[in-house]
Amino acid sequence: MASEFTSTIGQPNALSIGFFFLFVAFTLGVTWWAARRSRSAAEFYAAGRSVTGFQNGLALAGDYMSAASFLGIAGLVALKGYDGLIYSIGFLVGWPVMMFLIAEPLRNLGKYTFADVVAYRLRQKPIRVAAACGSLMTVAFYLIAQMVGSGSLVHLMFGLPYETAVLVVGAVMIAYVLFGGMLATTWVQIIKAVLLLGGASVMVFFVLRHFGFSPAELFRASAARYGDKVLAPGGLVSNPWDALSLGMALMFGTAGLPHILMRFYTVPDAKAARKSVFYATGFISYFYVLTFIIGFGAMALVGQDIIAGFDKGGNMAALLLAEVTGGTMFLGFIAAVAFATILAVVAGLTLAGATTYAHDLYANVFRRGRSTEDDEVRMAKRATVALGVLAVALGIAFKGQNVAFMVGLAFAIAASANFPALLMSILWKRFSTFGAVCSIATGATLAVGLIMLSPTVWVDVLHSPWGMAAPFALKNPALISLPAAFAAGWLGSVLRPEPDAEERYAEQKIRNYLGVGAE
Repeated sequence: MASEFTSTIGQPNALSIGFFFLFVAFTLGVTWWAARRSRSAAEFYAAGRSVTGFQNGLALAGDYMSAASFLGIAGLVALKGYDGLIYSIGFLVGWPVMMFLIAEPLRNLGKYTFADVVAYRLRQKPIRVAAACGSLMTVAFYLIAQMVGSGSLVHLMFGLPYETAVLVVGAVMIAYVLFGGMLATTWVQIIKAVLLLGGASVMVFFVLRHFGFSPAELFRASAARYGDKVLAPGGLVSNPWDALSLGMALMFGTAGLPHILMRFYTVPDAKAARKSVFYATGFISYFYVLTFIIGFGAMALVGQDIIAGFDKGGNMAALLLAEVTGGTMFLGFIAAVAFATILAVVAGLTLAGATTYAHDLYANVFRRGRSTEDDEVRMAKRATVALGVLAVALGIAFKGQNVAFMVGLAFAIAASANFPALLMSILWKRFSTFGAVCSIATGATLAVGLIMLSPTVWVDVLHSPWGMAAPFALKNPALISLPAAFAAGWLGSVLRPEPDAEERYAEQKIRNYLGVGAE
């Protein structure tokens, strides 16, 4: 079947365009509705803290199930086999950390960003400057993956030039955040999660129907076509140190992602925060099982040569499979779902970046807490436009990279710059302002610096300048940068202790777990 398959992807498709405009029109209607209810800072940043645990669980899943999950992981499995599952597992196992260590203290201690938690008993200005830098770096790298995925998708589905496609996505995303804030973003994410889970379920049904509803038969067909190597480890990550480093980034990076942490402020209390993590974990677990089957389905029914021919990173594997199994109409629907996936995540990322700038830097550093809510929201909207322009530029610069791989680098920065400081501020009495700044600065600098010196950028993007091999051998830096961030936080706190912060730790513990005084 695959040898006779000729795809219509790359040619303008009336159904795809129709589904695309239907989704955009509907979600812009949601944005208009939300804009009428997003007047205060709490409404713009946190949807007025009115989102239920179940709604927030769906929105968390919608925010987390990104282009990397749907397009990237399916593509990696289709091209590399079993090893593509390392991303699914890595993305998933960070959620117990969120449930048991982060969700409750975060909701009880913070207001809009994770820097509120780190700065709770420490000095505000240095903490917020350092935390904002780490958050904005994470957002920037995560945006690269989403914009690359969106550009590839719209380019192939509508026949638009890649650069024009990225511009279109950037414009729609800015509209969501600029006018609707967190409430619009939340409902776009909920709608996207329902569409994505439903569409992926139908696709898996179509795939398994070809193999008598037996996953074992699907795997046998893939191995018969490409050899038993596709069912064995080593196809994607052959170096065990690379595998360990990637696993650390994916596991601990989840608890350091600004756009995910921000969602815990949209619920009314810590109990709802825990519930939302529980629901999100269930939805995400189910989805990652589906992506694994979708990846092998694309390998068996479409073929690796055809997939790589459309996009060398494999990002179109799920769409090609949709056309093979369900025809042009199903392709149009899945393309619209993929576009919804990207828009929802990009909107969440942009809102997180804008909130970091407006709340942490503008309100608490530049204006030293003397700004009004209107000033803060106005600056957040200006930051939204600036981040939209940056997202478009980065999407164009990193054209052709696998989106799951690029997200892995964003997770490495989140795991190194944000997670150690957040965890130590919650659990360690002696954690000091100097230690927090050292931790964030060390983690962020090492993560970004080692990424720039790794084969990912040095070879794939810069094409080995001066003919040199990559100075840093690992593709993901978390194995070095994450422990270094913890060590720097410990050493800085020991060298420059802060008695006042230690005295406030007892008060923080009460609020951490009892919610006394929490908004």
